[in-house]
Amino acid sequence: MRPVRLTVTGVGVSAPIPVDQYIGSTAIALAAIISATATYTIEHTFDDVFAEGFNPATATWFGTPGFDGPETTDQDGTIVSPPSAIRLNVSASTGSVEIVLRQAGAVS
Repeated sequence: MRPVRLTVTGVGVSAPIPVDQYIGSTAIALAAIISATATYTIEHTFDDVFAEGFNPATATWFGTPGFDGPETTDQDGTIVSPPSAIRLNVSASTGSVEIVLRQAGAVS
């Protein structure tokens, strides 16, 4: 999977980033970088994001360990068990928060 970068400016939720669940050994590196002050969490879901009618607003989202604070500083960490998707949820901000996701394995 190619690296993914998404930014939320102000308060809001990013689009879900689908994760390749079929790579033999999951290793996902995550980083969140804030530009000013912000409060955020990184969340993941096991719902099928490719299912017809999938709605991110009604999906079941969980706080991702290491990013489920709520966080107020730059953070980085890893996930070793594959969720279906990951998103950034910014609850307060005077600037922007960027999420960077890299998943080891084949480039798709």
